Formats: sequence, structure tokens, C-alpha cells
Amino acid sequence: MTEYSSNQTVSYDVVDGIAWVNFNRPDKRNCMSPTLNRDMMEVLHLLEFRDDVGVLVLSGEGTAWSAGMDLKEYFRETESKGLGATRQAQRESYGWWRRLRWYQKPTIAMVNGWCFGGGYGPLFGCDLAFAAEEAQFGLSEINWGILPGGGATKVAVELLPFRKAMYHAMMGENVDGRTAAEWGLVNEALPLAQLKDRVTAVAKVLQAKNPVALKATKDAVRRVSVMSYDDAEDYLIRAQEAANSYDNHGRKEGIRQFIDEKSYKPGLGAYDKDKASG
Repeated sequence: MTEYSSNQTVSYDVVDGIAWVNFNRPDKRNCMSPTLNRDMMEVLHLLEFRDDVGVLVLSGEGTAWSAGMDLKEYFRETESKGLGATRQAQRESYGWWRRLRWYQKPTIAMVNGWCFGGGYGPLFGCDLAFAAEEAQFGLSEINWGILPGGGATKVAVELLPFRKAMYHAMMGENVDGRTAAEWGLVNEALPLAQLKDRVTAVAKVLQAKNPVALKATKDAVRRVSVMSYDDAEDYLIRAQEAANSYDNHGRKEGIRQFIDEKSYKPGLGAYDKDKASG
């Protein structure tokens, strides 16, 4: 059964371990307003440690994923209230994007339509991203006289080669889902009719993995990208030891099934995390 955030700007369903979370402002192409930003933090908080949630998928109601920040509510109306209101709105939006980047569960962006500007924050916040071939991606800020803020420029540089990032930010031209996949903004692009089935299949694979190892892996990939090799090597040793302290049994069970039972091959799939060792 579909549930809604306090202000109805976010909807969510939990089905077979997958939390399907949707921006719910289809009449505004799911632009992010201060209200939606507060509601997203609320929903992320509600779902993060639920035992019946293994993976979170973020998408949008209607024809858009998110067309970015609501120019009227987020910019004009907030700025009219002064610097304090502007800083509060920034904290609320950047806050849930940051929460998403370090979320306890694996996260997938399912980009069903328009993805612009501020939408790049949660796009990067999700661990994986799949898009409809018909989707449109764009940094349109240059077209109305500002730079791509809110982390959008950083996201472009993180996900794209330098020349593509520069072109994308300076030209203000849209790219479709196929191009977004070729450039690295998303993992894959598929026809819209096939998108949810593909995301469901990926989510089911993630659900079969060790959740402690998944969280440690998510964090490691983000952390080591800004480290030297030596620092990353040291961090990964400590991270593995920390993960073992939470789930040493799971790690040993995976090794037992491989060495003793020979019941799986790590290069071809995951061990059975629900199987108790003898």
C-alpha cells in the first residue's frame, strides 16, 4: 500500500524488500522545494533501519525524475526572506543528499524522465543509477545566468571525463539516457518499458549480498576516490576490520561455504547469507 510523507510530496511502497520511493510533485516535474526536501529527509529516516527494507529505489511520479530545484519556491520565495532562510533551505536540501550518499542500505536511482540541475545531487547520492533511454539530463543553470551549484558541478566532474563535464556545464544542452550511460552519468539506459524490471532484478541481486559488507563497500568506494593509494590501503584494512567486528560470522560463513561445501564461487555469485553454518 502506498504511503506518503507528511506533506504528500514523497510517496513510498515497500514490496518484497524493496522500498520504492518517488518524488511526488508530478505537476511540477518533481522539482525540489523546501517542503519536498524536508519530506525526503523524513522518508529516508523512516526507511533506513526497517528490517523489511533491503534496497531503496528513488524515482519520480509522472514523466520526470526531478527537474531540479523549484525556481519559485526554492530560490525566489526563499531569497525574499533573507540570508537565514536561504541557508536553512540549503541545509535541508544538501542534508538529505548527504544522508543518501552514506545511506545504510544500497540505493538505486531509477531515472524515468527529466533530470536537471539540482537533481544531480540525489542522482550522485544513489549508489547505482539506471535511466530510461527517453530520459533527458541537463545542467541548464548557465541558460538562466548562474553556475551549476548545490554540488551539481562537483557531480559532473566526479562522474564525467573533464572535457565532457566542461561541455555539459558550459553549453546547457540536454543529453538523453543513452548518452548519459555512455558518458557515465548512469550505469545503463533501457527503454522506459523495461526500466523497472531491470532495476528490480538488480535490487534482488543486492538483497542476496551480506548487508554489512555492502555498506562497507559503498563507503569504501566513495572514501578512497579522494585518497592517495597508501591512505586508501590503510583505510581499507581498518574498514575491513571494523566490518568484521559487526559481522565476523557472516564473513566466516562465506569462506566456509566456498572452501568446505564448495557450494558457490565468489566470482560467479554470492554465498547464501541465510544458511546457518553446521
